[in-house]
Amino acid sequence: MSRPEAVRVTIYNQTYSLLASGEEPGRVEELAQRVDDLMRSIATKGGNIDSTRIAVLACLHLADQLQTVQDDLSALRDRVSAKARAFAMLLDEAIERDPSQQTQDSGE
Repeated sequence: MSRPEAVRVTIYNQTYSLLASGEEPGRVEELAQRVDDLMRSIATKGGNIDSTRIAVLACLHLADQLQTVQDDLSALRDRVSAKARAFAMLLDEAIERDPSQQTQDSGE
């Protein structure tokens, strides 16, 4: 297991020192940059609002994105499951109708 590495990031003019393990330091930096960009975008559109409100709005935005992705994933899983059941039924029907399989079964 790799040893945690300290990563310094700046989000909305605040510097944070975070621990990241393995190949995660670059990922942590990328995520911090995304959060910083989002907060700056909200601040630009929101006018004169304090950083706490900007952070809360950024969290709500990211939570909304996460929920949308989770909903999409759930719908995709449901569709894959339904297709798998349909294919299994078709396969069962094909096996039941296969005359060569029936001949082999009766010869045993």
